[in-house]
Amino acid sequence: MSAPHLDSELMQLLDRMAAREEPALKSLYDLTSSRLYGLALRILGHKDWAEDVLQESYLHIWRSAGDYRASLSPPLAWMCLVVRSRALDFLRRRRAERLHLNEDFDELQSTASSTHEPGPQQLAEASEQTLVLHQCLQRLESRQRELVSLSYLRDLSHGELATQLQLPLGTVKTWIRRGLEQLRQCMARYV
Repeated sequence: MSAPHLDSELMQLLDRMAAREEPALKSLYDLTSSRLYGLALRILGHKDWAEDVLQESYLHIWRSAGDYRASLSPPLAWMCLVVRSRALDFLRRRRAERLHLNEDFDELQSTASSTHEPGPQQLAEASEQTLVLHQCLQRLESRQRELVSLSYLRDLSHGELATQLQLPLGTVKTWIRRGLEQLRQCMARYV
């Protein structure tokens, strides 16, 4: 069918649709659906989405047929513009839904981190801090390192350490205090 003849037929169908003649919609669909579906499919890249957009586009064309002006564009170009606009709107909605899903995921992440489940970043930081602590502990004298480690790892009091290691209580307290001060200074350099 030649372009001028097709344009003429499409304009007549649009006029009939403006008058709410339903058979005109079926005829218009039969003449144009393959082209408009192809356009939607090229934009969206998904058959189901293209079908949805095509249906939405024909509903819009049905409702807006009275607004069509032949002086502004050929009828097929106008319908292609409707399909293109609907397809792009569809993609924007999908993108917004994905962003919303990402926000939900981010919210779940923050909830998980607030429930004291460490995330990858917290695990990496803890690992780094553990390495630094180990290096700083190695700089302490062996007796200080032993007292500090036993005090914190086994949760022993100064009195229990003094009894277990058979050392005077004052000596245990002094060595732990000095060891902790040296650790604090060493760790401060790495933080």
